Amino acid sequence: MTAPSSIPLKFTVRHSEPELVAPAKPMPREQKLLSDIDDQASLQFQVPLIKFYQYEPSMEGKDPAEVIREALAQTLVCPFAGRLREGANGKLIVDCTGEGVMFIKADADVTLEQFGEPLRHPFPCFDELLYNIPGSEGMLNCALLLIQVTRLKCSGFIFALRLNHVMSDGAGLAQFLFALGEMARGVTTHLISPIWKDIS
Repeated sequence: MTAPSSIPLKFTVRHSEPELVAPAKPMPREQKLLSDIDDQASLQFQVPLIKFYQYEPSMEGKDPAEVIREALAQTLVCPFAGRLREGANGKLIVDCTGEGVMFIKADADVTLEQFGEPLRHPFPCFDELLYNIPGSEGMLNCALLLIQVTRLKCSGFIFALRLNHVMSDGAGLAQFLFALGEMARGVTTHLISPIWKDIS
């Protein structure tokens, strides 16, 4: 890759209509209390994440956005597919509705090489690479994950995600992304079974 240019990188991103991706299998309808640690006011915010991927020859003829979308449906389990509600005394509860998470396919007229090396935050047009769907950024009654896959001119892609922090710490998110990656590669069962455990 080339070094970053002193001229700000500008490009156009075309977004498809956002959609809800629901779990591929029916989920039991139940409610789960967040632990006293997880529903602290200081953790009630959205966390963004962005990852860049070069073209992989083994993906020839495959749409990375569609591969990830299908893997996401296989990976999703309650509680991520549910919605946060507020119970007595402000206690947060996950309502396992199975509604799913927000997903956006996009295309950008730029190559990965044009971002330069090393890749460093802040990234050009970040708001376009992780589009804020109006009304999606709340804590309650909103999808708990927002994922955008932006395909690039070089056949690489950008994976961006926004997570409701009370649902997961960094280690939990890493496990979820590992499972998503495995499903995208064709693994049919989770190597690590998801659990819900109150540690308060």
